[in-house]
Amino acid sequence: MRPYIKDPMAIYAESFATVRREAKMERFPEAMQPMVTRLIHSCGMVEIADRLAFTDTAMDVGHAALVAGKPVLCDCEMVGAGVIRRYLPAENDVVVTLNDPSVPERAKSIGNTRSAAAVELWEPHIEGAVVAVGNAPTALFHLLELIDQGFPKPAVILGFAVGFIGAAESKAELSGDPRGCDFVALRGRKGGSAMASAAVNALAAGLPEDKQ
Repeated sequence: MRPYIKDPMAIYAESFATVRREAKMERFPEAMQPMVTRLIHSCGMVEIADRLAFTDTAMDVGHAALVAGKPVLCDCEMVGAGVIRRYLPAENDVVVTLNDPSVPERAKSIGNTRSAAAVELWEPHIEGAVVAVGNAPTALFHLLELIDQGFPKPAVILGFAVGFIGAAESKAELSGDPRGCDFVALRGRKGGSAMASAAVNALAAGLPEDKQ
């Protein structure tokens, strides 16, 4: 058996140090760099730094929303499961509506996916909230459609929809016209739940050394 690091804090420290050495961080505001570091750490690909689109104030606005007690709205259970609850500054609710019993019928009525239909149930919670999409492009597309129709706006949208159909397009729509919301999005097909929850954890707590 080859030797390996066993101390969890040492693993974190060396992981984040590796990201800092290898990733191109120059174009990111200093406040944004902890999120970029967490995102790279979540997928092991330093090259995603070149594919991130964002508003300069996304980190500050998203953190302020959490401090103010606003909820985190997730498009799927896996995103919600990846949010580290102890990092949330105000015991914020983490809301996933995908498995609400009303969703399948709602999806039929709107002629869209369950993921898109579940977004409609965010209405009572979404104003000023943090939205994390780590799975379904249709959830992101439909959220933007709803905002166009007068739906309340979240503080920040974290766009990490993944896949071959609609993922790149939904994130291009978000970054091209964020509808007055702050946002972070990974251009192209890559994304996923781990990245979306890593973005939330960055908004909540920065990096582990920031908590010391």
